Amino acid sequence: MQTLISIIIALIIFSVLVLIHEFGHFIVAKKCGVVVNEFSVGMGPRLLSRVAKSGTRYSIKALPLGGSCAMLGEDEDNAEEGSFNSKPLWARMAIVVAGPFFNFILAFLLALIVIGYNGVDISYVSKVTEGSNAYEAGLRQGDRITKYNGATVSVGREIYLEDYVSPLDGSDISVTFVRDGKKQTISYAPDSEERYIVGISYYETDPKATISSVPKGSAMDQAGVVAGDEVVEINGTKISTGKDLKEYIDAHPFGKEEINITVKRNNKEKKVVVVPQMTKLYSSGFVYNLARDKQSVGGVLKYSLVEVRYEINTVLKSLKMLVTGKVSANEVSGPVGIVNVIGDTYNQTKSEGFMVTLFTMINMAIMLSANLGVMNLLPIPALDGGRLFLYIVELIIRRPIPKDKEGMIHFIGFILLMVLMVFLIFNDIRKIIL
Repeated sequence: MQTLISIIIALIIFSVLVLIHEFGHFIVAKKCGVVVNEFSVGMGPRLLSRVAKSGTRYSIKALPLGGSCAMLGEDEDNAEEGSFNSKPLWARMAIVVAGPFFNFILAFLLALIVIGYNGVDISYVSKVTEGSNAYEAGLRQGDRITKYNGATVSVGREIYLEDYVSPLDGSDISVTFVRDGKKQTISYAPDSEERYIVGISYYETDPKATISSVPKGSAMDQAGVVAGDEVVEINGTKISTGKDLKEYIDAHPFGKEEINITVKRNNKEKKVVVVPQMTKLYSSGFVYNLARDKQSVGGVLKYSLVEVRYEINTVLKSLKMLVTGKVSANEVSGPVGIVNVIGDTYNQTKSEGFMVTLFTMINMAIMLSANLGVMNLLPIPALDGGRLFLYIVELIIRRPIPKDKEGMIHFIGFILLMVLMVFLIFNDIRKIIL
């Protein structure tokens, strides 16, 4: 039953994201005078349909999987009046960009709901360790951080993202902050110490002791533990929450002795033996805020835009890590993996009550909507970004690319995307089984 509910929730989220994406193409195509042959909700055979005076068929189809917008002459060498290819270059570019742009609009609207209700984690310093390099450099509790190592930040999660993407390595830390209305910038060396660690990240506030990341080559990585696993026991001590995990680690610092850890993955427990590694650790010397504070109407609008920026940056930085090899292809999730994550998240939060579960699902939708928008803008053939790239080439060379060549480029891109999809689905299933 729980699996069925998880699948239904995932289908609803996916369908809304795709439908809004296609609606973006539809509404801008209409404004540009392009004939839309059909706009459908769902896929597969038609259940209901009606042809409007404009000639557009509006359909509801059997499979509740997003929707589609079929424009006249979109993939053909058709220049008749009202066809997609008869329109000027700026109009075709606007229609293509509209789909991803509407995904960003949806992410913004959903962020308004979440931030309006829950508030936002403003990026101020909640604690500075006395005697640390940060303290000596002048950083104090209450300072509002606006830049961290060159990255603009407005919420605490953006600082976490920077540390995750570019872990401290001994290089100087640059922090710009505001205190009493005055902006200051400091630079200092991170604090360092050597100790045994297993190599995991987690949130102390997590209702479950879920591992958020596992560095490549760490002790946990070598033991087969992956991000998303839930720690349930360490050396015979039961672990239920992120707070339990922190308290255990604080009370039992790791040494060179082996550790028996039990993790839960897809509701299956797995016992692993972990050998801690002596590692030089670097610290910024301060703790930043991750708790949410309520905002005024203006603050809700501002931080909803920040939320979209944060999600877009997360996708772009994750792609960079994938390309540079900091993240392996095995850590990338496809449709099955995303459904599984949505299901796990639902199961973990439902005991916290309806509102917690609802807003957690909305947060998932914000992340996925921004993800869909960014991925569709990548210059990959068969995606919106691939079409946009060819239109930019057309703008530069001042003549249209022959439709047969454009069609071949998109066909090859489609085949490659299908191969990638098969790999992702296989990888998702493998991770679930294992």
